[in-house]
Amino acid sequence: MFLTCEGTFGIVPATVDYNGEPRPGDFHAGYQEIEGINLGYLQINGTQMFALAQVLSDLFKDIPRTTISKKMETLKIKSRRCDLQELRTLKAIHSVPTRAVKCSLISKADLEALCTSCKSLSPRR
Repeated sequence: MFLTCEGTFGIVPATVDYNGEPRPGDFHAGYQEIEGINLGYLQINGTQMFALAQVLSDLFKDIPRTTISKKMETLKIKSRRCDLQELRTLKAIHSVPTRAVKCSLISKADLEALCTSCKSLSPRR
C-alpha cells in the first residue's frame, strides 16, 4: 500500500572508524514513493525517517496543519528534531527548503499510521 518505489541516494556521511566499521550517527538518504508522492528520507539506525515539512507540504497539502497536528497527538506520534548534518542532507536531496534552519523527522511507521488516519480527510484520496 505504501511501498511502490524505493531508491537509495547513498551513505551520508561516509565515515568509518579505524576498524572500517560505520560509526554511530551514519545514515543513508534516499527517496520513497508513498501514496503516489516521492518523499526523501534518511535511514537512521535502521529506521526510515521523513522530513515532517515535506510530508505536510506534499502529502497532506489539502489538510489543515492543525488537523494533522491533532491527529498526531491522538495517535501519540512524536517527531524528533534533526541535527545539522541530517538537515544538510535533507536540503541536498530537496526534502526541505535550502533556507530551512531546523527540521523535524517522523518515522515511516508513524507516517503510515498518519496516512491511514487521514485518508478520509483529504479530498484527493
